Amino acid sequence: MKREEIQSIIKKQRAYFSSGATLPVEHRIATLKKIRQLLIDNETRIAAALKSDLGKSTQESYMCETGLVISEISYLIRHTRRYAKEQRVPTPLAQFHSRSYRKPCPYGVCLIMSPWNYPLLLTLDPLADAIAAGNTAVIKPSAYSPATSALIAELIGGAFPQEHIAVITGGREENAILLEEKFDYIFFTGSKTVGKLVLEKAAPHLTPVTLELGGKSPCIVDETADLKLAARRIVFGKYLNCGQTCVAPDYLLCHSSIKDQLLSHLKDEILRQYGDDYKANDLYGKLISPKHFHRVAALIDPAKVIHGGESDPSTLKIAPTIMDGVTWEDAVMAEEIFGPVLPVLTFETIDQVIDQVNAQDKPLALYIFSKNKATIRRVTQACPYGGGCVNDCVIHLATSAMGFGGVGESGMGSYHGKTGFDTFTHYKSIVDKKLWLDLPMRYQPYRKLYDKMIRFFLK
Repeated sequence: MKREEIQSIIKKQRAYFSSGATLPVEHRIATLKKIRQLLIDNETRIAAALKSDLGKSTQESYMCETGLVISEISYLIRHTRRYAKEQRVPTPLAQFHSRSYRKPCPYGVCLIMSPWNYPLLLTLDPLADAIAAGNTAVIKPSAYSPATSALIAELIGGAFPQEHIAVITGGREENAILLEEKFDYIFFTGSKTVGKLVLEKAAPHLTPVTLELGGKSPCIVDETADLKLAARRIVFGKYLNCGQTCVAPDYLLCHSSIKDQLLSHLKDEILRQYGDDYKANDLYGKLISPKHFHRVAALIDPAKVIHGGESDPSTLKIAPTIMDGVTWEDAVMAEEIFGPVLPVLTFETIDQVIDQVNAQDKPLALYIFSKNKATIRRVTQACPYGGGCVNDCVIHLATSAMGFGGVGESGMGSYHGKTGFDTFTHYKSIVDKKLWLDLPMRYQPYRKLYDKMIRFFLK
């Protein structure tokens, strides 16, 4: 899309927002219901698009994308009316003849840039939050998931005028044009490298930004864990979407005393969940592109593979792989893997775990499998990370009752449910001062007579 077309869309959205059309709560809820119905009516087409882009099964597509978006929208439909109300707050004694309140107001024209790994979920979830808050939105889905991006453009474009919600497809050229324009809010999900660029481009306009990035999310298993159940849940979280999940366990830190037993359970679980021939399993996905396939395949050290390791460039599939004897000097530990490769490291004490995790960039997620409440409490308090689970993986992002986001190098800001509404909302702090009393103590010339009164009110 040309620069002039994009600028025209943004101009129309700014005029539409200025007209006040997006402010009525009924309009927001009607829009959310319309998006939800689009998902329900086109579930089969969405599954086909996700199958084309990422090899996802129908069940995985609904469980991890379509169903989660429907759940988020349904939550917002139930709660937006309450979220959009003015919120009265206590008034200081010095202003006792006033009413103080917070007025939630949308930012305006929002840009939502989404990634390819969950192309429906990570596009429409933030869109739902932005619409619930009363904004207009320009959506830029990823060029790496062309089937899903094209379907989103078709469905949204056919249901809403561009001045309300617009979808802009394309690649780097369109991204560059969009980031040169002034938006009232930018929501970006993707890599840390591009996240830095988004922040840089937003700075001249002083545009607020939410960055949902990633990182090397650790999975800790201590000697008290239920190893069989831990293995089952780790295999699910790690190899879901062929490992292309921003909150997937990136590497495993297990106590040396239970390593062999845990590895045995992990191998059994891979065979149980994915079979002994990954290429024949039509329910197992693929890597998004040849470039990404070759990057992940290059991280596998055959000498350290204890399960899997095979790959097929013709299908862009890599077998669910486990690597043992890994150190922090290995290539697989130098970057976020974002693929179906699980490196295994060991520890002797929980102090070692905390030191190792905290020596790295702050991860998007952290998982700990343990029955020791003191250990769980210590790790979850001492290690900075975006969010996570105790005795499970990944599922913390599937609730609208909690915000989801990163910290430090894994991102800034969060969304989902009320947190998502707040992300796309500016709260105006307002004092409504009554007219029937006007205390003279604040006005010059200041008098000693009022000094005690001022100190009384402000103590």
